[in-house]
Amino acid sequence: MNSKSTIAILIAALMGSTFAFADAAPGVPKGYPLKKCVVSGDPLGEHGRVVKVAHEGTDIYLCCKDCVKDFKKDPAKYAKMVKDAQGKK
Repeated sequence: MNSKSTIAILIAALMGSTFAFADAAPGVPKGYPLKKCVVSGDPLGEHGRVVKVAHEGTDIYLCCKDCVKDFKKDPAKYAKMVKDAQGKK
């Protein structure tokens, strides 16, 4: 096998493994039922580091710290969204 073929195979293997791990944003547990922020609707991890908040024992992951202010206005609403999503899994 020539070196160009070897390099092409290695690149394809590395890209495949990158996409395999792309379904969970960094900082979000594997079992978390949502891929989008309950406040903004943006994908988790899209704005960098996710923010973890909690309401009555339910962990909620937000796409950014800007969403925390809106979360605090009605935390029960957002906790319910997570609980409902967990029930669907």
